[in-house]
Amino acid sequence: MTPTPRRSFPVVAPCFAAAARWRGLAASMLASALVAVLTSCGGGVDSGGTGSPTYASGPISGFGSVIVNGVRFDDSSATVEDADGTSRSRDDLRLGMTTEIRGSSVLTDNTGTRVSTAISIRFGSEIVGRVDSIDRVANRLVVLGQIVNTNPATVFDSTSLAGGQAALVVGDVLEVYALFDAATNQYTATRIERRGSATTFRLRGVVSLLDVQAKAFNIGSERISYAGVAAPVFTGLANGSVVTVRLQTTKTANGWLVTTLADTSPKPRDLDDVRLEGIVGAYTSAARFTVNGVAVDASRIAAVPGLVAGARVEVEGVSTGGVLIASQLKVKSAGEVAGSAFEVRGSIASVNAAQSSFVVRGVAVVYSASTEFRSGAAANLLVGANVEARGLLSSDGTRLVASRITFK
Repeated sequence: MTPTPRRSFPVVAPCFAAAARWRGLAASMLASALVAVLTSCGGGVDSGGTGSPTYASGPISGFGSVIVNGVRFDDSSATVEDADGTSRSRDDLRLGMTTEIRGSSVLTDNTGTRVSTAISIRFGSEIVGRVDSIDRVANRLVVLGQIVNTNPATVFDSTSLAGGQAALVVGDVLEVYALFDAATNQYTATRIERRGSATTFRLRGVVSLLDVQAKAFNIGSERISYAGVAAPVFTGLANGSVVTVRLQTTKTANGWLVTTLADTSPKPRDLDDVRLEGIVGAYTSAARFTVNGVAVDASRIAAVPGLVAGARVEVEGVSTGGVLIASQLKVKSAGEVAGSAFEVRGSIASVNAAQSSFVVRGVAVVYSASTEFRSGAAANLLVGANVEARGLLSSDGTRLVASRITFK
């Protein structure tokens, strides 16, 4: 059956049907995703002959095709790069990484799944820095002076952080993929990896307390000095700007010293299909607010309960004149975030029968007597077998606990 274009309907309730749930988003944002998607493509918008182009920004919630914001993006022919513009492989993509994807128009296939073909995929973290403190009770870290919150949907790298948050120690150098809450100047981690070392630290955030004479500003509580930046600083640096800085790894009496400074303020282009998940920042009314620094006009849809500064939302619409005109909007409750499902599809790369686990697309999957098997059984979990596994993260955030495994 030929896929048909997806139609858009106004939101009249705070929740969509389960089949219409979006996954993932934005930041980087500040989750980083939307900025890179909307500002770094350059030139005119090109759909490659595949209809109206789509931009999606958010954390990866699954593989088989890369799943972001509830859309399966076929990544088999996509170009992949990191936040520095370095060419990467799709094998470098991991669950929870904040991404931006440029693709063909979204269609609905004969199973009701939203699908697209990715043209380009870009991924990037918000923070690379040293752990200053750990609060295991509150599930909170301070990394590079920034407050980072974790939750049951935060993915911890199974290789570098076996045991998840319990494996962290003060002084670790971490890479944090996250969504940014401008109302509190805090980050919500979507993925955390331990870095063995780093020649520079990285931070993406909002400028405050700018002193153009001293060439310094704050990101959160940390003072950042750009006095040593050789190249001219971009025009328009101001309080409220979203910037990405590379920093020397030793803090001085003048704060952190910048090696590179880049403007990554959201500048949405005119696009027919923009999808993002993020945290509401500046809130004027239910019709006027920002998500990850992007202005949103929600006047065309019914008011959604729970829409306040700091709320985690999923929004979809048309970007025009630098404003995202929403056609779909959902507020995600803490329970929904905690119960976020992940999935992975592909051929099994390795199997550990003794530990009831296997690996697909770099994701460690575990199963048990309660796992539902379709078109096969545990005995059929062999290297090379093509499977789809769905479930929640393990309690330490390092593995996918399969509630269902389907053989393809």
